Amino acid sequence: MVTATLRPEHPVPRSLARLVDDFGLSADGDVDDLEVTGVTIDSRDVAPGDLYVGLKGARVHGASFAERARESGAVAVLTDEAGVEFAAASGLPIVVTADPRAALGDISAWVYRSTERPPLLFAVTGTNGKTSVVYLLDAVLRQLGVSTGLSSTAERRVGDHAVTSGLTTPEATELHALLARMRESEVRAAAIEVSAQAMSRARVDGIVFDVAGFTNLSHDHLDDYADMEEYFAAKQVLFDPDRARRAVVSIDTTWGRRIADESRIPVTTLASGGPSSTVGAANGAADWTLTVGHEDRLETEFTITGPGGQSLTTTIPLFGWYMAANAALALVMLVEGGFELAAIDHALQRDGGIDVYIPGRAERVSGEQGPAVYIDYGHTPDAFLNTLDALRALTPGRIIMVFGADGDRDKTKRDDMGSIAARGADVVVVTDFHPRYEDPAAIRATLVRAARRAVPDGELYEIPDPRTALRHAVSLAAPGDSILYAGPGHEDYQEIEGVKYEYSARDDARLALREAGWDTDS
Repeated sequence: MVTATLRPEHPVPRSLARLVDDFGLSADGDVDDLEVTGVTIDSRDVAPGDLYVGLKGARVHGASFAERARESGAVAVLTDEAGVEFAAASGLPIVVTADPRAALGDISAWVYRSTERPPLLFAVTGTNGKTSVVYLLDAVLRQLGVSTGLSSTAERRVGDHAVTSGLTTPEATELHALLARMRESEVRAAAIEVSAQAMSRARVDGIVFDVAGFTNLSHDHLDDYADMEEYFAAKQVLFDPDRARRAVVSIDTTWGRRIADESRIPVTTLASGGPSSTVGAANGAADWTLTVGHEDRLETEFTITGPGGQSLTTTIPLFGWYMAANAALALVMLVEGGFELAAIDHALQRDGGIDVYIPGRAERVSGEQGPAVYIDYGHTPDAFLNTLDALRALTPGRIIMVFGADGDRDKTKRDDMGSIAARGADVVVVTDFHPRYEDPAAIRATLVRAARRAVPDGELYEIPDPRTALRHAVSLAAPGDSILYAGPGHEDYQEIEGVKYEYSARDDARLALREAGWDTDS
């Protein structure tokens, strides 16, 4: 599946010979009269005038697709020494650099001129909550009358024009094209979700963010990183002067406290004092604190209090202290980005709170009658813990949880996922998520064993097909109950053995509710 790339609609050609000279590169072939208008690493995404970048892959060298790139209009190839032989058959001039990926960000910035008059840039990193904070930043900025753009796990957006995302953080070529499109569309501020992999794989190279935000760090991605320390180190890089100018860091955990203490840029700290908080508010160490007020299934009221006693009280149309913590982080990031707290307060008071929709994050798809049904993207132990804890406080009846685990991803978190689900929910339904190339029965068996160990006499069902699993959950539910379907979130597919089959948990949940005679949100 190829996701659309948001590029500038009126690109300005740049001299390839000048690029070679400015970056001290070597060229095989005549580049003197050539101009480039774009950069891509995907031969399927080539547009006329592009510089096609052939990267070494795990199985195939990207330069092998140079001929396909030429047929689509590429004017030259950038690759490493190993890629020269593969690209030669294309007949295109070949520009050579020792490490194309390392050069990708700066070269893309040069081609797209994305560092010229960029929007105010907010970066959000952490294990959980990144997408939510991005959407919360975007929502409040819009309420302030600011033209916005965003890049999240769910979508890339410039103004009101959006395309589906392929990666949490796009490759450097796509990200710089996006920033150029934002400049062209006169976007004033943009929020970018930044994953650990984005830092490790040079996807945000060539960008200096105005404000970087840190949500939390918990067990995830240990298929990509050797241990939590290595995972932390990948995130920590964002808090260096060549990456961001200043930061807002949640210090609810020791990882956040370390980010704040070891950062090489100015840091403003935030503490929520939530159930998973281990430091921060408890010892009065934070610059800003969060206090949660009234909560129900539809909204959460909260107050942030900062230096000099300044404060703001507002609501979000989402449940849970952790969503309030995400909103608090977004608000403090805006203050650090130069927006007056009084102006933010005025806009939110006018609109009756933060007017936000976050696709697939604690998204309620049920109506007023019957059980409350939420679709969530949470797929880590900590996400399970926080969501179930928040849901427990708001559910008068039983909590029924439907979930599975990613195949070909971090296997070490599955035991914790199963045990937390069993302890936090009254009924557990284990199903298939994205088994990919793994045996789905083996994935389910791990989750079931962990749940059984945690709560031996708990009500547990193993139902492979997610449609059937969801309908079984609905059949067990009564008014006052909550159903949490964790994992799929905003996604519209299920991946099995390399094939992505159409499946939307949100649409399926609405259908299942209607089949059972219950209301939905639409």
